[in-house]
Amino acid sequence: MPRADFYLIAKPRFRDDPLLLVCELAKRAFESGQPALILAHSADQADALDEKLWEFDEQAFLPHQLAGDDDDAITPVLIVAPGSETPDRALVINLREECAPGLFERVLEVVPAEEAQRAGSRERWKTYKAAGFELAKHDM
Repeated sequence: MPRADFYLIAKPRFRDDPLLLVCELAKRAFESGQPALILAHSADQADALDEKLWEFDEQAFLPHQLAGDDDDAITPVLIVAPGSETPDRALVINLREECAPGLFERVLEVVPAEEAQRAGSRERWKTYKAAGFELAKHDM
């Protein structure tokens, strides 16, 4: 059964820098040996995430790149800007307004701290639930 985990930003360090939570989730995926797709909501966000993944943890090297290269298939963490085509992966970190496309076993949804920005997350929850996903919520 596919699974959708919703990570609600609550802690000050994630409120101040939401991409930090995305980096933490990508690090967990890498450390567990799971290749991950990160679906950025814009090209600018994809670039910012690419930069953040280089610097967020001085103790860890997280192999990653922006999608669109010959190395896409072997890069553990692939950042996908809208309009880029990539093969499906079992784990997807979704930062977009719509549900993650493609075939996957698990999707991690990052939910903004601001109440006004959470409406899309509620709709995605309903969509995943209707599709038969196992759902979980985590306060971060």
